[in-house]
Amino acid sequence: MSVPLKTVAFSPLSEMEQLEYAKTILKIESKALNEASDRLDQSFVSALHLLSNCQGRVIVTGMGKAGLIGEKISATLASTGTQAHFLHPAEAVHGDLGRIGRDDVVLALSLSGETEELVRLLPILNGMGISVIAITSKSDSTLAHQSEITLALGPLREAGNLGLAPSTSTTVMLAVGDALALVLSKMKDFQEEDFAKFHPAGNLGKNLQSVDQVMRKDNDLRVAKETVTVREVFSQISKPGRRTGAVILVDENGKLSGLFTDSDLARIFESRLDHVLDKPIAEVMTVDPVTVPSGTRMRDAVHILKDRKFSELPVIDEEHRPVGLIDVTDCIHLFPTG
Repeated sequence: MSVPLKTVAFSPLSEMEQLEYAKTILKIESKALNEASDRLDQSFVSALHLLSNCQGRVIVTGMGKAGLIGEKISATLASTGTQAHFLHPAEAVHGDLGRIGRDDVVLALSLSGETEELVRLLPILNGMGISVIAITSKSDSTLAHQSEITLALGPLREAGNLGLAPSTSTTVMLAVGDALALVLSKMKDFQEEDFAKFHPAGNLGKNLQSVDQVMRKDNDLRVAKETVTVREVFSQISKPGRRTGAVILVDENGKLSGLFTDSDLARIFESRLDHVLDKPIAEVMTVDPVTVPSGTRMRDAVHILKDRKFSELPVIDEEHRPVGLIDVTDCIHLFPTG
């Protein structure tokens, strides 16, 4: 027999009251973050020392909402240069303890420090000789007493009218976890090149790619000598690949000397300057166009295209020879918004 759903009665809050209540929640959490910042002490430095000298992996564990925050902290650590995995405490005692190695460090999250599933693990971890760092609000809790290092968050007031749903506590836990991960990353001199290796997908990864991975090259390029006429360039160049909106011009040494775009050609026709078609393209090309060197981040190339309102951007090697072309149609999705 199906159980009838309970009718939810909504409080008649005006739109102004809704906004004010939301602002109150944010202010409560913001205040807690400021207090957590002021509360950081030598134990945080000790935790960093332990984590930075970890020869294995950082195993993050927590139950319920703290566990969800632990998964995020684990992911942040892993993406910023620290090998890390999340371990569910309930699954740990059903065989997943085998995932923990002698050289690992455990980062355990529990607001009360008395979470049953987590507390059950502590004697086992201690018996294995595994170092444990606790993030908890209570420095006198079981978790704190059985951990090598405790990051005590202090008393936290949950936001909301009931003050029950994990909100302020999870916000502060996440922020402290972020602080650990990002300070560790800085200590390890983790650079953009390293970050890019771990983020090859999505717009973030594509922005961190080098232009060499995105640029049009080989059969997708239209390259001609600067001495040929405009008519010869467009009658002789026929490429089977993706057509670019620009012709790259090179001098007698094969070095880039100019750029001639479809827009330039359109202006010639619009101005009825047909006689220009039989003159060397060097006379009408853009001389010494803006370029980027091979190896440039796509993020930087995109900023040039956006700020200068370009449609094409040649890529050159160390000898100023053209090796590719960034076409705006291939990276418009990477343009920053706003």
